[in-house]
Amino acid sequence: MFKKILIANRGEIACRVIKTARQMGIKTVAVYSDADRTALHVRMADEAVHIGPPPANESYIVIDKVMEAIRQTGAEAVHPGYGFLSENAKFAEALEAAGVAFIGPPKKAIEAMGDKITSKKLAQEAGVSTVPGYMGLIKDAEDAVKISNEVGYPVMIKASAGGGGKGMRIAWNDDEAREGFQSSKNEAASSFGDDRIFIEKFVTQPRHIEIQVLCDAHGNGIYLGERECSIQRRNQKVIEEAPSPFLDEATRKAMGEQAVALAQSVGYTSAGTVEFIVDGDRNFYFLEMNTRLQVEHPVTELITGVDLVEQMIRVANGEPLTMTQEDVKLNGWAMECRLYAEDPYRNFLPSIGRLTRYRPPAEVSVAGTTVRNDTGVYEGGEISMYYDPMIAKLCTWGPDRAASIEAMRAALDAFEVEGIGHNLPFLSAVMDHPKFVSGDITTAFIAEEYPEGFEGAELDEASLRRIAASCAAMHRVAEIRRTRISGTMDNHERLVGDDWNVALNGGSHNVKIAARRGGATVTFDDGTSMEVVSDWTPGDHLARLDVDGTPLVLKVGKVSGGFRIRSRGADLKVHVRTPRQAELAQRMPEKQPPDTSKLLLCPMPGLIVKINVEVGDEVQEGQALCTVEAMKMENILRAEKRATVTAINAAPGDSLAVDEVIMEFE
Repeated sequence: MFKKILIANRGEIACRVIKTARQMGIKTVAVYSDADRTALHVRMADEAVHIGPPPANESYIVIDKVMEAIRQTGAEAVHPGYGFLSENAKFAEALEAAGVAFIGPPKKAIEAMGDKITSKKLAQEAGVSTVPGYMGLIKDAEDAVKISNEVGYPVMIKASAGGGGKGMRIAWNDDEAREGFQSSKNEAASSFGDDRIFIEKFVTQPRHIEIQVLCDAHGNGIYLGERECSIQRRNQKVIEEAPSPFLDEATRKAMGEQAVALAQSVGYTSAGTVEFIVDGDRNFYFLEMNTRLQVEHPVTELITGVDLVEQMIRVANGEPLTMTQEDVKLNGWAMECRLYAEDPYRNFLPSIGRLTRYRPPAEVSVAGTTVRNDTGVYEGGEISMYYDPMIAKLCTWGPDRAASIEAMRAALDAFEVEGIGHNLPFLSAVMDHPKFVSGDITTAFIAEEYPEGFEGAELDEASLRRIAASCAAMHRVAEIRRTRISGTMDNHERLVGDDWNVALNGGSHNVKIAARRGGATVTFDDGTSMEVVSDWTPGDHLARLDVDGTPLVLKVGKVSGGFRIRSRGADLKVHVRTPRQAELAQRMPEKQPPDTSKLLLCPMPGLIVKINVEVGDEVQEGQALCTVEAMKMENILRAEKRATVTAINAAPGDSLAVDEVIMEFE
């Protein structure tokens, strides 16, 4: 077995590989850029080597720099993780020439299946059903428009070397095909060092289901069930689960056997994933093969008990698989939620900055459920603009799908993240969405259910009442503490009255509180009451309560006269006032936000890539104004209405903060 391996990656996947290597008694080497000097994977590894500036194309995907780190440390093998160099045949070739084992498939398999154009041709030759499209090289944007018309709109424009949603665009007309081609090409060059693009028919209402395969160098190959990856946004997976709620055993078997046959036809070894589009009649079509470990591999590990990273290391060491297809049993149900540094209230735009608070739920296996959190960050660490926005992968396992979802709800409730925008509220909202709960999902789920973006979950009246009762009880505790600090009376509770008004979500409730040790009875003005039990103390960011015998977890922040409460995807300001204060509050004028209608503000921290207009130009609604790159994704900013450009305050190459003015209009 190898004594030392180098992980040619960063973030949570580097930490994930280090954990398994440590369990196997293998020393690890991390590589890092300037932006990652204090990153978690650097702290966890036995050794760490600096390999360059923050941009990936100057550090993590520069083969010579990684090879030099291998030479410096004497690493015997390299695990590439996913992204970066994981599907780069030249990297595998360089390792082979240096006598270093690649913990992944052979170079020829990477070339055959890692390239999306080549893999689709091979799949067609093997008789695998594939989505119609154009597999040749596309010269320019006009050529892309011509091909798109031949294939028929809508089309998917994809980077040949792509992955993780980068270098992908859906085009519904000629203009979108032109823009999508150029953006996909730019993103592909930036992220993968390969700007080749292909076009295929976009299948509407599909499900994205993939098969995990595992092959060794001795002719053995198995599949470890499937993963449902249909909850996607901008072609980027957000929630995955295993198994799929849609497949039956016959379809699973057919897909699995086809995936293994395809892998073995190109001499594939190691772990890999064959992705399919599945229609409503369970017809499946080969989409692509990822010749690497997938981001969502933990859900497969949770339902099979197989450590895929360990198996990859053993296969790379020349060992045969110790399990057969008959040994693979799917046990229970697993969910994965990807926690991204993306602000759902700003159309999921990237967010960067310091994690002022990062408290994930405990990784435990209790009461028939399991919680796992794969992460690469820590409290006080920085989220950089240079890399993928993923912070963590929160996973849960339960004996069935309903139990796994409920475990995920509880884990999301307890996950505390502050300092940046993040998608925790959105993930919580999806877990409660009736369509998701029923399993009736397609890749269009987010676009169909949140067409105007995410503005927070709408809680029902019963949930709002539970929150109102909880906040009333919490406020009374805070008031008692305040009077004790002031020291004006011996009987501090006498200063705190029993009658309060709780205002939230546009409504208000008059309540009376009958306090007792460890809890309170909160009675509403209609005569109904709730028993609230909690050990919450002022200053706690997380309140664990019991309301009428049902657990309730609230994320708690302070606002003037009350609390900022986040619960199950809702973000609420809850004001708790005396009756007199409530009366006066109704007379206060509402503060109006500043008028920014004549400004184009930078919606995220990012780099200006292109300015499409000049001062004096008249622009039309929907016209492209500029392109901003953040976290390796290009974002085209468009005019919201007809206007004339009066000033341009930024130029290509400028780095801007959130809400910096890019342009002015009249």
